[in-house]
Amino acid sequence: MARKAVDYKGSSDYIVSDELRNSVNIAIALQKPLLIKGEPGTGKTMLAQSIADSLGLKLIIWNIKSTTKAQEGLYVYDTVQRLYDSQFGESDVADIKKYIKLGKLGEAFLASEPVVLLIDEIDKADLEFPNDLLWELDQMSFYIPETREIITAANRPIVIITSNAEKELPDAFLRRCIFHYIAFPDPEGMEKIVAVHHPRLEKRLLEQAMETFYMLRNIPNLQKRPSTSELIDWLQALVIGGISPNKIKQDLPFLGVLLKKNEDLDIILNQLHGKAQSRVQNAKGSFNRYR
Repeated sequence: MARKAVDYKGSSDYIVSDELRNSVNIAIALQKPLLIKGEPGTGKTMLAQSIADSLGLKLIIWNIKSTTKAQEGLYVYDTVQRLYDSQFGESDVADIKKYIKLGKLGEAFLASEPVVLLIDEIDKADLEFPNDLLWELDQMSFYIPETREIITAANRPIVIITSNAEKELPDAFLRRCIFHYIAFPDPEGMEKIVAVHHPRLEKRLLEQAMETFYMLRNIPNLQKRPSTSELIDWLQALVIGGISPNKIKQDLPFLGVLLKKNEDLDIILNQLHGKAQSRVQNAKGSFNRYR
């Protein structure tokens, strides 16, 4: 049975578009995972925190790595500890249940209240990882053969899954998700985001910083274009450094706050300022002052 629609509207520190808000509410109503894609720095991970804050729910985060296996999200049987206890401990090792440790998915299933479960950067794991979770995410239950228990969700969690599109996800997995792509904010949308973090920013400084930021993003061949989070940090660096708005475009101060790859720094310095290659390294040192 579908859950009654929840009117998620965003939170005080997270600006949400109408399309994203609708996707969240539809996913909740249909009880399906919401798969979020977008370039790094567009707020994919923070969306789950915003949903939890807005709805007054606990957030459980499962950070996925290249070595992560689906089983780890369900439970882990600590055979090493049991063996140690059998040799050196005084406890009864016959009680296997003591050595079963629930993973993040298992924790979300057994929560006494509904929770938001974030499966963060699912595309970092191997190709079989999403398929290995199909049954559990569909049925909201899993079996523990060591204790012959079936763990069933007491309250169906709101599942948010993020991907940086590093790998293609299986079609069978995609069919079970509601999908939304978070586009990079346009200048108007970015100003609203910045206002949440820097509400008293000088208007002229903001204008010059924003123009410079989007100019840098549009330079071709950058390996990692600066993102929203880097813009927010850069604005803070400009304020701390007492940089005049008139100097932002000309001097590109603290460029290392925006750009995180040497190759990108070289491209910017060479294309915009014609810096000789021999001077690039010295420039990088000064730009990284506020990284």
